Amino acid sequence: MENPKYELIIEAKDMAGLDVGLTGTATATIVIDDKNDHPPEFTKKEFHATVKEGVTGVIVNLSVEDRDDPATGAWRAVYTVINGNPGQSFEIHTNPKTNEGMLSVVKPLDYEISAFHTLLIKVENEDPLVPDIAYGRSSTATVQITVLDVNEGPVFHPDPMTVTKQENIPIGSVVLTVSATDPDILQHQTIRYSVYKDPAGWLEINPTNGTIFTTAVLDRESPYVQNNVYTALFLAIDSGNPPATGTGTLQITLEDVNDNAPTIYPTLAKVCDDAKDLRVVVLGASDKDLHPNTDPFKFELSKQSGPDKVWKITKINNTHAQVSLLQNLKKANYNIPILVTDSGKPPLTNNTELKVQVCSCKKSKMDCSAADALHISMILILLFSLFSLFFIREVICGRFLNEMNAELKNLIKTSRQAKGNSSAYSAAAEYSQ
Repeated sequence: MENPKYELIIEAKDMAGLDVGLTGTATATIVIDDKNDHPPEFTKKEFHATVKEGVTGVIVNLSVEDRDDPATGAWRAVYTVINGNPGQSFEIHTNPKTNEGMLSVVKPLDYEISAFHTLLIKVENEDPLVPDIAYGRSSTATVQITVLDVNEGPVFHPDPMTVTKQENIPIGSVVLTVSATDPDILQHQTIRYSVYKDPAGWLEINPTNGTIFTTAVLDRESPYVQNNVYTALFLAIDSGNPPATGTGTLQITLEDVNDNAPTIYPTLAKVCDDAKDLRVVVLGASDKDLHPNTDPFKFELSKQSGPDKVWKITKINNTHAQVSLLQNLKKANYNIPILVTDSGKPPLTNNTELKVQVCSCKKSKMDCSAADALHISMILILLFSLFSLFFIREVICGRFLNEMNAELKNLIKTSRQAKGNSSAYSAAAEYSQ
């Protein structure tokens, strides 16, 4: 609505207003600005709202009347909660189009703590009132809020739940007994437990008492374990209608057990057949376990066959050893059994073969084809031998079967010619079958 205004037509004459004078007219417009001389007033003294526990958002709109000019500071309302909001669970804002107060829940309410709330709301204008005008009783209103009970999910205590266990404990071992409580204290409900997420499939839970036990061996070196911690999720489900669910996190810190033998690297080395430096390769060892179940490692050669020992292994440090030749060897592939043992209690030993290719070296070029060819030739010889044995067996067996068939045919023929000798015929026929 536009501000009220007045238009005046003003006439002016010269010659002191004599008839012989000239006349001129002009229009004067007078606009009257509104003053904030009407305080806003609630349309009701008491408003009511209902909200479910655990829910946020606008729950009621509070309407006011103001006779001042709309869309001005003298008309726009400002709302304030002046009582009943100690936990700051409620906020109120002005709707810029309707000038209503939108009362919202900003922190979820808990039915079990308080089922009813009473708020006292005050409304003012953006602009101050003119002198001698004050806000009256109609500028305050009461809001009665009823909280509705909702079936809430059980809560685990504590969450997350933490426990420390050794890896490799026996299957069926108890890990922990968890406990969840139902926030709905006014409802008598039972709680059942179940596994929600168990990435490695190691755990099970008793549905009634919450005891968690192992169904497989816990392995600290598993890819499902991060920083020695295995994480699983469990559910607590109440008997409400519909049932509500709570989720709890279990974190198992796994202590290391010496359950991994060390391994060596590399497993392939090459050396020249006329090398002056008989050092072949530096071996390293690694172990998936943690200290003290890892290094220092012990490196050994398995018993060497033959009258002359041609290999030697020398420790360099806690994790490495040097493999050397005691004499030059002919071009060939050699498999050297290496024993490496960790420092665990009890220690674990791994028997691994190191493949060494002795190659010919000319003009700074290493040719290992001879060694490979020898290895391949041995394989071909072995395959040829097996094929020969198979062929001989087939030939001998085939000749034997042919002779048996010929003898059988002669026997049947003879028995048919022997008329009256039924027993011979029957015996021959039975033999042929």
